[in-house]
Amino acid sequence: MSFLWKSSIGRKLVMSVTGICFILFLMFHMAMNLVSIFNPAAYNVICTILGANWYALIGTGVLAVGFFIHILYAFVLTIQNRKARGVERYAAGQKNPGYVTWASKNMFVLGIIVLGGLLIHLFNFWAKMQLVEVLGGHENSLGLHPTNGAALILHTFSNPIYVAVYLIWLTALWFHMAHGFWSAIQTIGWNNVIWMNRIKCVSTILATVICLGFAAVVVFYFAASIGCGGFCGI
Repeated sequence: MSFLWKSSIGRKLVMSVTGICFILFLMFHMAMNLVSIFNPAAYNVICTILGANWYALIGTGVLAVGFFIHILYAFVLTIQNRKARGVERYAAGQKNPGYVTWASKNMFVLGIIVLGGLLIHLFNFWAKMQLVEVLGGHENSLGLHPTNGAALILHTFSNPIYVAVYLIWLTALWFHMAHGFWSAIQTIGWNNVIWMNRIKCVSTILATVICLGFAAVVVFYFAASIGCGGFCGI
């Protein structure tokens, strides 16, 4: 097991596996959020199922540990690369400019933005939903029931500042995933030239679908808040 911490390849492998797991989670989360557009009541049922139930709490704990490990290894690898390559660390990438190269140069910065957005997201939603239930509350600081996710989404994205913040966050997330997914596949061992070009294409499509799905929810509820004065009876 020391290989996964002491070896550079081992650390990259851990980052790749945890990164792919988070992408799978984001796919599920995005699909779940889209339900709120078409059927808010059904979305609230999902929120009830994924509230303070034991399986949801275990899942949350696993995600938290995995994300912490991903961030920790990102810091370690970044420091390691800077020490090893110094100012020449991006020399190879300059020979092949493009959006992926830009993303690879700035993965750490993009990761910091993604982390910041996640903390805001946890404050806006997790702290007002699952955490409230865990603490035994029946309503959050907004006076909403913790399983009334649709109303919470409407309240959050009635604020144009949060709309802007989330769209910036999703843009950073797109770059992070578009590069991160194919890079993770390559680290795991699937680095055939022909297939890597296809995987890069899949990576771009996957990141686009996920981020557009989340963005659609943000924009829809912002438009709904304008159209109904911030209250749509949800």
